[in-house]
Amino acid sequence: MVFEKQIVIDARGHLLGRLASIVAKELLSGQKIVVVRCEEINMSGSFYRNKLKYHAFLRKRTNTKPSKGGPFHFRAPGRIFWRTVRGMLPHKTARGVEALKRLKSFEGVPPPYDKVKRVVVPAALRNARLAPGRNFCTLGRLSFEVGWKYKDVVQELEAKRKVKSAEFYAEKKKEARLRKAAAENKSSEIAQFNTTLAELGF
Repeated sequence: MVFEKQIVIDARGHLLGRLASIVAKELLSGQKIVVVRCEEINMSGSFYRNKLKYHAFLRKRTNTKPSKGGPFHFRAPGRIFWRTVRGMLPHKTARGVEALKRLKSFEGVPPPYDKVKRVVVPAALRNARLAPGRNFCTLGRLSFEVGWKYKDVVQELEAKRKVKSAEFYAEKKKEARLRKAAAENKSSEIAQFNTTLAELGF
């Protein structure tokens, strides 16, 4: 990735481990990253297999005082992704701690990121990296099955956001058509100005 002030990644359709490894590398280089729609992240392997693996993880605990010692089993998709990235960082060193502070992960697309350009990571897309016919599941469904309580809330908010987004895009297309028509109507009048500007390198 090219270094920018902040990159907003739409995680829909990405593989969990591949996306996490790329994000971890970028965080260590100093890039600030926001990952949205974590509930739409894909995991290779069938849902049943991944559910068994997560339940095995839920059984792991500190024997002396489980409430204090951890490991802490996150249920929300955004936190599961955050923990996956943490495992790929030297998070017990100062460098790793600072890198982890540069990461934000969310379910859905909360403000102000709904008004920001979002990108994908081609090297982590399931369509490109997982062989056709292979089983996969979504992180949102797995989270819901192990105790995440906000699946319906996120779906409702996302439905509202998509309606607003569609309206904005329709208005944007309409404005672009009008601008293009105006430019064609006045093309003869502004031709001499365009020629002068072209000579000056604009």
